[in-house]
Amino acid sequence: MSLCKRRGFVYPSSEIYGGFSGFWSYGHYGTILKENIKSLWRQRFIFDKEAMFATDTSIIGNPQVLEASGHVSNFGNEIFKTEVGTGEDTVVSHLRAETAQGIFVDFKNLVDSHHPKLPFGVGQIGKAFRNEISPRDFIFRQREFEQMEVEYFVKEEDWEKYFEMWREVMNRFALEVGIKAHELEVSAEDRAHYSKRTIDFQFDYPFGRGELWGLAYRTDFDLKNHNLDYFDEESGTRFVPHVIEPSLGLDRTILAVLTSAYTEDELGGEKRIYLKLNKNIAPVRVAVFPLLKNKPELIAKAREVYAMLKKEIPNIEFDDNGNIGKRYRRQDEIGTPHCITIDFDTLGDPSTGSGQETLKDTVTLRDRDTGEQERVKISELSSLLK
Repeated sequence: MSLCKRRGFVYPSSEIYGGFSGFWSYGHYGTILKENIKSLWRQRFIFDKEAMFATDTSIIGNPQVLEASGHVSNFGNEIFKTEVGTGEDTVVSHLRAETAQGIFVDFKNLVDSHHPKLPFGVGQIGKAFRNEISPRDFIFRQREFEQMEVEYFVKEEDWEKYFEMWREVMNRFALEVGIKAHELEVSAEDRAHYSKRTIDFQFDYPFGRGELWGLAYRTDFDLKNHNLDYFDEESGTRFVPHVIEPSLGLDRTILAVLTSAYTEDELGGEKRIYLKLNKNIAPVRVAVFPLLKNKPELIAKAREVYAMLKKEIPNIEFDDNGNIGKRYRRQDEIGTPHCITIDFDTLGDPSTGSGQETLKDTVTLRDRDTGEQERVKISELSSLLK
């Protein structure tokens, strides 16, 4: 938590007024980390698959939505109430407790627009709200949180096959973001009211093992409650599809990623803290330094290298604040996989560099995890860093 605040990952919401329990804000690096995880999720859960559609539904809907879904009767006081309109036209509605219902109530619109054949799915990333009695454990249990969910529509007889398919996708995604997840088969008495089978993907947080994601077989519960069905043109029959739901909590994913990446070791005889983030989600992929900040020729060359790389690696950072050791430590705590240092050898200056003119147009490339440095040609940087 200290590192997250110090380096701009996560801040308490409204901190200047004492904060607000259950609500958190993401700083610069936290926002980029979040977006990188979301982008990877979209790639793996939507774009890599056929017959997958994206959506972004409203946070507040007609009051009948959460009544029909069973949320009002099953969750009661956990659902945030809100008023829509003014005066005599005021209507009491709720902030959504999950993103799924927006997908279900738009089911007919999607079918009419795209005419998909079963199986097909809809994916959404969005905010959900629950009035938790005791929010706790940093961003683990919040009142405002973000979900990455898929509702995958199948024929009833095929549900087990696609349940296993999404189970594999979720396990692969965990490895890609650097998380070791544990599966727990949820018993009938502990499952949500809409589920016939649920697997909880759990993670060993510092405060104990807790739920990370969920994979649920929602049967035809939701579409039936909303009086929706599907016409199968091939068989000429009309029926209610069943649903497989891989649901991933984004904030809990971020907490698990940061916890997994947090590392303390000793480098150069000094203790250090660094985030061992996978490069595909690291908020900064590479940082570029001039060896000294008061030498215009070094800064100019560093800026040139920075501009060249930024065309191919958008999340690159230029850093000349403090001495080189402090910059390395700062980038280690951010989780930057590589740092590039431009020195006098890069300029081919024998009077101030090592005296080796063959080192002209080379830079020092430092590895975050080992702290080791190697001399690399500027022309080779792009291919090495991809």
